[in-house]
Amino acid sequence: MDLLSSLLFFTEAVGVVAFCISGASVAIEKDLDLFGIIVLGVTTATGGGVIRDLLLGVPPPAMFQNPIYAQMAFFTALLMFCLGRFGTPTLKRHKALFQAAVEVCDAVGLGVFAVTGVYAAQVAGYRDNGFLAIFVGVVTGIGGGVLRDIMAGEIPFVLNKRIYALAALMGAMCYYWVDQGGHSGAMFWGILLTVLIRVLAEHYGWQLPKAHPRAKKKEEGA
Repeated sequence: MDLLSSLLFFTEAVGVVAFCISGASVAIEKDLDLFGIIVLGVTTATGGGVIRDLLLGVPPPAMFQNPIYAQMAFFTALLMFCLGRFGTPTLKRHKALFQAAVEVCDAVGLGVFAVTGVYAAQVAGYRDNGFLAIFVGVVTGIGGGVLRDIMAGEIPFVLNKRIYALAALMGAMCYYWVDQGGHSGAMFWGILLTVLIRVLAEHYGWQLPKAHPRAKKKEEGA
């Protein structure tokens, strides 16, 4: 395995674990059982990649060609189940810290998959098609979370909470332009920009404008 392949594997592994933690946390909050926690965690971690490969016409999706990512997600979800079952008192005492950690994990997963989605489109032969590459990157980043929310019976987070898809878009564009310019560290800068936008949006409560300002006031008063 060459350096680039090793770096890509490590980057995607971080994204898989981060997104799985996010998905499993939602499952625990919804009081799902062990199977539900594993399914939601694995789906969140690998769903975006499956959608990416379907868009790019990769048969079968990488998740099934190399099950290492699904295995990582499975064991991460299992650990989250154990944490939820046996560490409940600790989680309650440090609820704010745990929620912040989950938000950071979700931001990292979003950045990783937005960038690697663009990279996958480039490798598939679409390096010069910026629109397609960036679109695939955004879908890869948000796909797992959308599936997670639908399965959990929620309006997808990406549609009505904070700045999410926009962060993935900015990160994907950053990676594409830096890479096209021949500069090094394109993946790092794309991921960093996505994470920064998401973390800052969550911390400061940034929202895109809504059609009904009253809905915003209601949220702020909640």
